[in-house]
Amino acid sequence: MHKITKGLIASVMCSFIAIPAFAAGNATGALSPKISPALARQLKALTAGESVDGEHSIPALVYMMEQANLDRAFDLESKSERGWYVYRALVATARKSQRSLIAWLKAHKLEYKSYHMGNAITVMNATPEIISEIAARPDVQRVVADPKIRAKVPQPQLLETIEPTPDGAGENIVKIGADRVWNELGNTGAGIVVGGQDTGIQWDHPALKNQYRGWNGGKVDHSYSWHDSISKPLAPEKQNRCGYNIKAPCDDNGHGTHTIGTVVGDDGAANKIGVAPGAKWIGCRNMDEGLGAPHTYLECFEFFLAPYPQGGNAATDGKPEMAPHVVNNSWGCDHNEGCDGSEFLGVLKSLEAAGIMVVASAGNSGPGCGTIESAPAHHTDETLSVGAVDHRTDSIASFSSRGPSLFDNGVGPDVTAPGVNVRSCVPGGTYAGSGWSGTSMAGPHVVGQVALIWSAAPALSGRVRETTDLIRATAVAKTSSQTCGNVAGTAVPNNVFGYGIINAFESVKAAKSKFGE
Repeated sequence: MHKITKGLIASVMCSFIAIPAFAAGNATGALSPKISPALARQLKALTAGESVDGEHSIPALVYMMEQANLDRAFDLESKSERGWYVYRALVATARKSQRSLIAWLKAHKLEYKSYHMGNAITVMNATPEIISEIAARPDVQRVVADPKIRAKVPQPQLLETIEPTPDGAGENIVKIGADRVWNELGNTGAGIVVGGQDTGIQWDHPALKNQYRGWNGGKVDHSYSWHDSISKPLAPEKQNRCGYNIKAPCDDNGHGTHTIGTVVGDDGAANKIGVAPGAKWIGCRNMDEGLGAPHTYLECFEFFLAPYPQGGNAATDGKPEMAPHVVNNSWGCDHNEGCDGSEFLGVLKSLEAAGIMVVASAGNSGPGCGTIESAPAHHTDETLSVGAVDHRTDSIASFSSRGPSLFDNGVGPDVTAPGVNVRSCVPGGTYAGSGWSGTSMAGPHVVGQVALIWSAAPALSGRVRETTDLIRATAVAKTSSQTCGNVAGTAVPNNVFGYGIINAFESVKAAKSKFGE
C-alpha cells in the first residue's frame, strides 16, 4: 500500500486502476471472465509451477452477486437513522447470500473472512482450482486479487525547517482561512467526528490526545474509537514495532499521525496544526509498516460504517451512531500493484448512503495527465479527491496527480489544498520540523474543512453531494497552461487544480448563510 506522500517520508500509495474485469478471459483464455486480470496473472504463475510472494496458494477477494438496495437511506433524516438502515441492510444481505459459499469453504477447510461491507469474502489460501470453482458459482459476481504491497521508501530529502506562526497557526492553516473560521465565525469543528485509516496514530500525542474520542480527560476507552485491521504479519520476515491486533492506537510509520494532525491537531499552546481542532477523531490501522492489502482497507471501511468494541463482531456489535462523519484516505492502490480499480466502489456508495463523506488524496504520479489512477480517488462520483499545491506560491505541486480519472474518465481532482512542506505532528510527541509533502498532506485539509462546515451548519451534515458542491463553489479558481484530456487548463474545473484551492472561511460562511439555523 502506498501512502500518498513525497519528500521526507515515502511516496507510499497502493493504487487501483480501472482495467475491465472481463479482460481476464482474453489474457488467459480458459479462466472465467469473473476473474480479474491481476488475479489471472497470479493464477497463471501458480499453474506454471511458480510461486507468488513465495507461496503456492494466494489470497483472493470474492464479491457476491447480490448487493443490498440502499436507496431508502437517502430519505431518512438523521445520521444515526441512515447509518442503522445501511448497516442492517448490508448485514442481512451478506448473511443470506454468503451462507452457501461459506459452507463450501468450510467443507474444503479453507481459511476465510466475511465482510458485509461490499458483500465480500477473503479466501486466504486459494489455489487455481479453488478460485476456478468459486468463479463458476452463480452467486459470485467476481473474484479479484488481494495483493500485499511493499512500499518503496525514497531517501529523505533536505527540506526547509518550518516553525509555527506567532499565534501558533500554521501557514497552511492561515492560507485556507481556517483560523478566520475559528476567530470570526466561532466554529472549530465541535460535534463532528473524523476517521483516519492509515499507518496508525499516536493517540496520546500532545496535539491529538484531547481530540481523541476515546479520551474523556481522565480515562481512556478505545472501544468504538480504534480498530486494527493488521491482525497478523503481512510481511512475515519482519515484526511490526507496534505489534498486531493492537488494542490501543499506535503508529508504526508516522504517516497516520501526521495526516490526522492536519485535521484536528492542537496542543493548546503554540502548535495549532489542525484545520478543525474542535472535532474529535477515531482511527483504524490498515497497513503493516507500509504494507497493505485490499482486505485490510475493506476492514477499516467496515469499522467506520459501524464501529464495534475491542474483540467484538462487526456484523452483530456495530454501532452506526458511533460512526465518523467524514473519513480521510491518504492512500490508494493501482493496477501495477494488483488491483483492478473497482474493489471499493460498492463500499463508497454504502458510506454515502449512510451520510459519511469520503475524502481521498489524488496521488503523487504527476505531472503527467491521466495520473489519477488509484482507488479510492479515481472514483470521481463517489469521493471528494484532493490535489496538492504549494501554499506559498499557489502553484500546483509537480507530483500532484492530474485528471482525467483512469477509472471513469471524470474530471479530477475536485479541489486542491496545501501539500508541500506541511508541518504537522509525528510520533514521539514531536513535530515535523521539515514539512512533509504529498497529496497525503493535502487531503486532510479538506477533511478538516468538512468538519468545520458540518459543525457550523448541522442541517447540511451527511448531505455528501451538496457539501461537495459547496466546497467546489467556494474554492479559489485556478487555471493552468496544461491541458489534460478534453478539458482545457483554462477551464474551471480543469484536470490540474479541479475547481481551485479550497477556502475554508468562504465555505463555512456560505454554509451558515444557506443551511444554518
